[in-house]
Amino acid sequence: MPACVIEPAAADGEPLEPPPHGDCVITANGAYAARLARDGDSWFPERWTLDGPEPYAVPLPGNQPEEPGTEVHPMADGRVLIRRFADGRHAFSLLYPAGPGTGELPLGAVECPDEGARLRLLPPAPCGERAYALAVDRFTTSVWLVAGGSFGPEHLAEIPGRCSGGVWLDRTGRMLALDREIAGRTKTVVVDLERGGEVSPLLQIAADSDDRLLLADPDSGLSLIASDAPSPGETRLGWGVLGSTLPVRFPECLRLPDLALTPFAIQPGQMLAPEACAVALRIDGPFGAWVGVWRPAERRLHQLEAPDGWLAGSGLWTPDGVLRLPYATGAEPCGVAPLTAPVAPPPRDAADGEPAPSEAASPPGASAPPAPCPIPLQQAPLGGLVTK
Repeated sequence: MPACVIEPAAADGEPLEPPPHGDCVITANGAYAARLARDGDSWFPERWTLDGPEPYAVPLPGNQPEEPGTEVHPMADGRVLIRRFADGRHAFSLLYPAGPGTGELPLGAVECPDEGARLRLLPPAPCGERAYALAVDRFTTSVWLVAGGSFGPEHLAEIPGRCSGGVWLDRTGRMLALDREIAGRTKTVVVDLERGGEVSPLLQIAADSDDRLLLADPDSGLSLIASDAPSPGETRLGWGVLGSTLPVRFPECLRLPDLALTPFAIQPGQMLAPEACAVALRIDGPFGAWVGVWRPAERRLHQLEAPDGWLAGSGLWTPDGVLRLPYATGAEPCGVAPLTAPVAPPPRDAADGEPAPSEAASPPGASAPPAPCPIPLQQAPLGGLVTK
């Protein structure tokens, strides 16, 4: 049985897991964004249009203020999906402008009766026409189609173990990577949504390591991971290429003491040059959050000031390497700041075509790099370990 069951009626109420205030979700094509905005003590959904000459926001308030943890999710047609929680049920509706007010199309609800069950929306699907949610129970995880189906929420897959994360690996919205915890260890698996939720391994660096996939670009295959394999007891950021026979690498430049680095966007369109892709990271420190930009080929992290009012952790790369960062201030409640990161000359060893020296020791028992042969996506293409 799934962790949650369909409930036809809508509901609203207290959130189960409030997201960070100011969180902004952007569609995969960058046309729309949605966030929960604040007016005094009241919260309301807001849709941003980003693909025109100037960005602009459309408030979508309901009949009553929203709870601060309510999730909103932009769709490719300009409507905004909203998830409200009350009495063990997660209710979904599509919001849209309707004259001076807000139109609302109820989609039904998913009930999570078990104590400790959690449900949240997954990142926007590449097509923008469907929306998915992840329901986590004590021993299993369910994937739900909550918008874009033929009728209400649809249960798509049930996966043994407790899953987190959620990264789309293709442009069709078929292959979904999840970080699954079983027996105290976390490894990334792939769920094939067109084959009844068939599960295959994707990422396992060492048998006793916790390995998570944070981001992946479907064009180049560049992937950002988090693992404690290089340094037991310490989570490190690493990178690899999906489908490649080369091992995962852990750059020393992404290891900053007392700071938290979270990748949130990868430059698309670089099909043949994954090492040239720019990666945007949110850097959190004692004095706030700012932006980091890194490319595998450079092995250097550029730290850049974020615009005032940046909706921290939100942004989208254009194919030509411009990072668009949404922000909101009192003077400008809807803005997008373009940021072009500097490009450093590649290290001499990289320019000469020689491998760079290791920057950290490999963990005891790490497996050798796999033999150079084609490896399907479903068969752990990120196996092996190199730190560089």
